[in-house]
Amino acid sequence: MQPTDIRLFIPSKDFAFSQAFYQALGFSRDPVNDQLCIFSQGECTFFLQNFCNQALAENLMMQLIVKDINAALKQIESMGELVDKYEPIQQETWGKVIYLSGPAGELWHITQLTG
Repeated sequence: MQPTDIRLFIPSKDFAFSQAFYQALGFSRDPVNDQLCIFSQGECTFFLQNFCNQALAENLMMQLIVKDINAALKQIESMGELVDKYEPIQQETWGKVIYLSGPAGELWHITQLTG
């Protein structure tokens, strides 16, 4: 087996709101059907599903690696009421990170790696 990609299925409590959230975060939406969308930006792709298991959503974490953490923070700040909770840039030993809560409770680690 030689994998070429891996894609996550992210749950949503409110499918329309979650779509708006990810579009405002800078991802392009491509509907698959009325229960599933593909979101992409560059080579990064994930599925958003019109389904939510709350325990799964609240324990789901993803790391999105970016080139410019300051640009990511500006993007998040521009999203207004679509963003419920985030922590500003924090310095870690491995780089800088913004912790962003998604609409269903999923946690994004938006990261600029050191070096």
